[in-house]
Amino acid sequence: MRFQKRDSSDKNCLKNLHGKQKIQYIWDYYKLQAVVCLICLYIISYTLYGHFSKKETLLYTGMVNVSAGEQLTAELSSGFLDSMNADTSKEELKLYTGLYLTDDPDDPNHEYTYASRIKIIASIDDEQLDIVLMNKSAFDAFSQNGYLANMEGLLQNLDFKTRAGLKPFLVTNTVILEDNADDMMLDPSLSYQAVTEEYPMGLLISQKGVFKKAGFADDVYLGVIKNSPRMDMALKYIKYLYSENGQV
Repeated sequence: MRFQKRDSSDKNCLKNLHGKQKIQYIWDYYKLQAVVCLICLYIISYTLYGHFSKKETLLYTGMVNVSAGEQLTAELSSGFLDSMNADTSKEELKLYTGLYLTDDPDDPNHEYTYASRIKIIASIDDEQLDIVLMNKSAFDAFSQNGYLANMEGLLQNLDFKTRAGLKPFLVTNTVILEDNADDMMLDPSLSYQAVTEEYPMGLLISQKGVFKKAGFADDVYLGVIKNSPRMDMALKYIKYLYSENGQV
């Protein structure tokens, strides 16, 4: 009964109040509920917006020890989407830039190596790195760590003409299956020994297609990350990069 009498009293008070007094009365008594409701509405709205506005990533590409100008960067990202007639309001290509790897402690960019290494490893573990565009030293590092797919086997999924056109650009490299590097740290008298394997791990990408058209003089290698779940899209990207007319 006590609550009912209070409700009745509240109604009578509201009837006797007008204008700003009524608004102030409602705010004083119901501001906590109003704030909670607003917070809930914000969370629901934000969640719905994120769900419906999130784009599908068609491909994750990383540039390691390679810098590109504005035009080439556009060719490597939006140019590919255009060639695919992708709906850019719903689909995207993620292009990681500014990644740098080196084992030379005297290199002026050596300080960026640790952060880049962490970014690369995390992206590979999360399956958010498919294609790597890199210089020779980075190509060697990716190869030795076993990150790169067998390019010759991967190209078997392309038509014969395309496969034949890409064959001259295949580059073999070495993966270290096991070594005694850890043992050498404990015993410096040991000599380095390793079990290795060689196979085509990359493509020389700078002599034809998009990179050549951009006037890129330095050697650039393309590798496909072994655990990529987007192999079909990676092959389309390779065809695009080597094409003369920018079409897949």
